[in-house]
Amino acid sequence: TEVYSDKSIDKIGGSQSLIPDIKIEKSGNLNVLDNASFEIFYKDFASVLPIQERVTKETLNKMIRKELLESGVDTKFEFSVYNNNLATNVKSGDFKYNKEATYSIPVFTDNEGNSKYQLLVTFPQKKKFLLSELVSITILSIVFTLIIIIAYSSALNQLIRQRQISEIKNDFINNMTHEFKTPIATINLALDAIKNPKIIDDKDKVLRYLQMIKDENKRMHAQVENVLRISKLEKKELDISKESNNIHEIIEDAIDHVNLIIEDRQGTIKCDFKAVRTTVLINDVHFTNVIVNILENAVKYSPNTPEIEILTENIKDMVIIKVKDKGLGMSKVAQKRVFEKFYREHTGDIHNVKGHGLGLAYVKRIVDDHNGHVYVESEKGKGSTFIIKLPLIN
Repeated sequence: TEVYSDKSIDKIGGSQSLIPDIKIEKSGNLNVLDNASFEIFYKDFASVLPIQERVTKETLNKMIRKELLESGVDTKFEFSVYNNNLATNVKSGDFKYNKEATYSIPVFTDNEGNSKYQLLVTFPQKKKFLLSELVSITILSIVFTLIIIIAYSSALNQLIRQRQISEIKNDFINNMTHEFKTPIATINLALDAIKNPKIIDDKDKVLRYLQMIKDENKRMHAQVENVLRISKLEKKELDISKESNNIHEIIEDAIDHVNLIIEDRQGTIKCDFKAVRTTVLINDVHFTNVIVNILENAVKYSPNTPEIEILTENIKDMVIIKVKDKGLGMSKVAQKRVFEKFYREHTGDIHNVKGHGLGLAYVKRIVDDHNGHVYVESEKGKGSTFIIKLPLIN
């Protein structure tokens, strides 16, 4: 192929030889030219045929399905060939035009690249297919997100629990140290006093100091027993044999144990026994300790003169025991956690009320072991009511 400019052509009549401005040379087999000319001829011939004679809907269906499967699209489709925006007979049976789910492309272009035919393919289940493709990724994302949330929540919960345990442990150690420090100091002072030559000959004073030593030793022993009792309960080593007992007699026995403490505080205990059926299957020693612990708490948490009321009543096959006081009361949070081991509600000074948070934990374990229920109703500044429900012996 040679390309000449106008200036070159003007020189044809002159003496100068004709030289092309651009010269393009290509070599190849003549078959290529034959094929090209056949393609041009075929397109011209085919363009005059009706569309249904050029392609059948079965052939077109197979071709579209094959292409879609190769592209990973395995869903129902419908198709139609349009001629200048008018539908032809080459279409699937359920084809309906849907703007959002229909795609079109020109087909059967002529030798100049123009086409009067459009192939329209629609996907009736497009949204379902897209969702099914995304569902596995979505499920995995949700699972991983849940795992992360659970792991984070668990770690945060463990961190909070560890912090609470640390605070409880420090509280317990401080209280236990304080509880032992006072009796030890008292015992040492009593011993030093007895050694004094002026006192050792005074029998009454010696006996008083010896009684003081005995009382303080008994006090420390009781604290140790309290800790060991809880430990044995948790290991299920505490032997709890149960017998038929009158609950009113158990309550009266418990009152006798705390009478001295109440008299020392100039307090009062009122009993209102309305329960008619009072026979329960309990361990008298442990259940006496339960009532004693609740009464001691009522005294300890009454900043003024303790005013305690004990009531009993029958509801169905249960006997209800209520121990009311007019003490400090407790918050809603404390009411939920008051029966936890070592838990004590902070009231400003850590030692303003002696104890280790073991008494009510012991109460809970013993009552549960007797198939009963124990809970507390309280209002800050207005006192508390401990309620015990026990099954009666029919």
